[in-house]
Amino acid sequence: MNSYASPQTLATLPVRPSVDDLYSRVLDAIFEQRIHSASRFTEESLAQMFGARRSDIRDVLTRLSHQQIIILRVNHRPRVAELDVEQTRQTLHARRLAEIMLVRLACQRPCAQDLKRLRTLVDNERQCTERGRAIRLSGEFHLQLAQMAGNAPLAHFLESLVPLTSLAIAQFDLQQKDYCVEHMAILDALERGDAATAQVALNRHLDYLEQTLLNTTREHCVAG
Repeated sequence: MNSYASPQTLATLPVRPSVDDLYSRVLDAIFEQRIHSASRFTEESLAQMFGARRSDIRDVLTRLSHQQIIILRVNHRPRVAELDVEQTRQTLHARRLAEIMLVRLACQRPCAQDLKRLRTLVDNERQCTERGRAIRLSGEFHLQLAQMAGNAPLAHFLESLVPLTSLAIAQFDLQQKDYCVEHMAILDALERGDAATAQVALNRHLDYLEQTLLNTTREHCVAG
């Protein structure tokens, strides 16, 4: 008896998401606060929620724990991290130091293909109507810019900071301004190789994030 499934049967089987796609979907759910710091979930419940293998969910949670988005402890359920004022302040300070250097390096080696990829990302961000995905795409802009710089250790460092900033935006329900305008200003300067203008645009962007996030976190602490 032939134990192989027919092509028709295979075509009807559900397609499991890749780990990268699953990571993006879980992150979107966290940024949309469908999964938040008070949520009770397990690998099994997330696997059912996203139609994924439990082993893939475990890989995603491990990756998110390295970014300090998810807290993993032995004999405890996973949980979403809850940020505080000091952690947010330190994250933004470290991010500024890293990104200023990265944007300078990126201006020294603008690549047409990389710039095109960034423009596509900004276009997607502009058209996005889902808050969680918009927050993630906004962070992706900075991570892709870091890849352009060609400094792997710095880019890796930034990968640990941008998701935390995005989580703070989501947790404190910060109203996003039109980051696309600021991202386009940075991108235009990159295209010209104008490091000074790119740095000014980046600082303006981070100034807004720092002032608004820290004010909002303090308000939440006072209210609490």
